[in-house]
Amino acid sequence: MHDVSRLRRAVFDEFMKPAGVTRSQWWVLAHLSRRDGMIQSDLAEVLELGKAALGKLVDRLEASRFIARRPDPADRRVKRIHLTPDGMRMVLTMREQSDAMSERILTGLTVQQRRDLTAMLDRVKRNLMSIRSSRQPQLQTAAPPRSSEERPSWTST
Repeated sequence: MHDVSRLRRAVFDEFMKPAGVTRSQWWVLAHLSRRDGMIQSDLAEVLELGKAALGKLVDRLEASRFIARRPDPADRRVKRIHLTPDGMRMVLTMREQSDAMSERILTGLTVQQRRDLTAMLDRVKRNLMSIRSSRQPQLQTAAPPRSSEERPSWTST
């Protein structure tokens, strides 16, 4: 799973290279497309980035005119981050590239296999979220498979 995730990000980076957007930048834009107008500290928390690191990304995205900082109407000390029209167009470009890339990635899978894959990945995601949200994220180990046929293909032995 790690290899597939890493390769997918690397391929998407290549798809987005002509647009001049880095992985970190498209990550910020993608989150803002779902929750436009976030406070910078909330965005840093969601992205699991330090405030200084996010601040540099926001500075670059603002210089590229993809986002704009605006004062919060209720608290003038707070700045909210909003997508600009250029940022919204970039998000559309990112979605188009992602859709095209997904079609290439899933070539050879039937509609049912795609549904099954989606369901399995959703289950894995929910399991990970459950582990992450639990107070004691200790993993329990299962009994090892009895034969090489029973051993999952991702194990090393």
